[in-house]
Amino acid sequence: MELGGLLLVCLLQAQLGTLWTHEDSESGTPPERSASSLQRPRGARSAPPPQGGRLDITFLPENMSHIVEDSQRYYSWQSFGPDDGRTQDLWVDLDSFHKSQVRIHGILSNAHQKAAMVALSFDFPFYGHYLRQIIVATGGFIFMGEITHRMLTATQYIAPLMANFDPSFSINSTVRYSDNGHLFVIQWDKVQLKDRETEGAFTFQAVLYRNGTVVFNYREIPVPVERINSTEHPVKVGMSDAFMADIPTVQTQTADTKQRTIYEYHRVEINTTMIVSGSAFEFTPLPTCLQHTSCDVCLGSNLTSGCGWCNTLQRCSDGIDRLRQEWLDYNCPEEAKGTCEDYYSASPEDWTLSSSYSSATPTSSSAKFHNDVVTGEPPEHTRMTENAAIIAGVVGALVLVVALTLLAVYYINTHPTLAPPCYLMQRRSNNYWPAMKFRNQDCPSGYGEVELTSHEKEGFIEAEQCC
Repeated sequence: MELGGLLLVCLLQAQLGTLWTHEDSESGTPPERSASSLQRPRGARSAPPPQGGRLDITFLPENMSHIVEDSQRYYSWQSFGPDDGRTQDLWVDLDSFHKSQVRIHGILSNAHQKAAMVALSFDFPFYGHYLRQIIVATGGFIFMGEITHRMLTATQYIAPLMANFDPSFSINSTVRYSDNGHLFVIQWDKVQLKDRETEGAFTFQAVLYRNGTVVFNYREIPVPVERINSTEHPVKVGMSDAFMADIPTVQTQTADTKQRTIYEYHRVEINTTMIVSGSAFEFTPLPTCLQHTSCDVCLGSNLTSGCGWCNTLQRCSDGIDRLRQEWLDYNCPEEAKGTCEDYYSASPEDWTLSSSYSSATPTSSSAKFHNDVVTGEPPEHTRMTENAAIIAGVVGALVLVVALTLLAVYYINTHPTLAPPCYLMQRRSNNYWPAMKFRNQDCPSGYGEVELTSHEKEGFIEAEQCC
């Protein structure tokens, strides 16, 4: 009996493990990452995770990346010392702004290792990609990635001074920001290091300009940055970007189950010995392949090098950017080997038809697209009849929805004592709205990300303690 019971327990555990792996693969939920993953050498790749659907963060080999600050491939930058007149010009004085123009983030100003999403009023170009939403963290950096995960400190960041800051320690510590449509400035004001509060308060800011320029300003740096401990939290100064690739898992060897891996392809690193009170750094974006919108300019521009034109996606790229997975899926590396004459060999009318079709389904031949469209095109009067039928159906559906709505309103007003109207009136309250809530994290450098919950009062925020 005991042996039979032991075998039964083992079978149940194996079955639960299989179900967990399946759910993780389907949902795409990233796993918890330990802080030791940040200690991995820059050129090394991590071993494949034991389960599918995981989110791994690794780096490209040295011969495929540009991870030195003087590469000058995506940004050029200048440093300014305390005695330089340019330093004072770059500093954005939030105290001189009207109160309505500056916001103090209440959650970040009273939390440790938390991050919150902020919407910009303009499209900010970052490594050639335009972003409207960023994630500001208490640890002195901005996460610029589109897919949030627990290790926000690994890559895809703008970090004026990434460290283990704890704004919740002092009432004078705040995280405040301002956005006037032309620039966005985020300032970590009088923040102190966790468990090292006696060493003094740091005040610094990052400024994001509409044209892509980034400025780091340092007003108060009480201790040398190289003396800040990086055991509990990474210490970084600079910028980084990465792309995500889907790789089939080793266990199943099928295309349906894939692990999601983030590859860092570029990093701008600043020498921390140059960061002192009153210093500043200005980063100017350089032209990228992504800014070209035609084949001729893409292949002939003197501003960029290594660009290739993907006719299917109508995109210019060197193949190493955030959209690399799509570049590979649509066989763009092969298309980029061609010339503009290969794409313009057909007449302009033929190209219009084939281009509109190929944007939906990638194949290797644009001429095939054209033939399919011509042979399958209905006569003009048939197309007009179909359009009229669609419009009539849409109008009929709208009329039906309006009629049902009016009927429901009439029924509620004429029968107020029945159960459904009473339920609706009880729920017609300002308290019945979603709220912002921070997810608890159990790793030292894992930042709590903002998520929507339901059935809570609007504006109610719960900040859980992160160990």
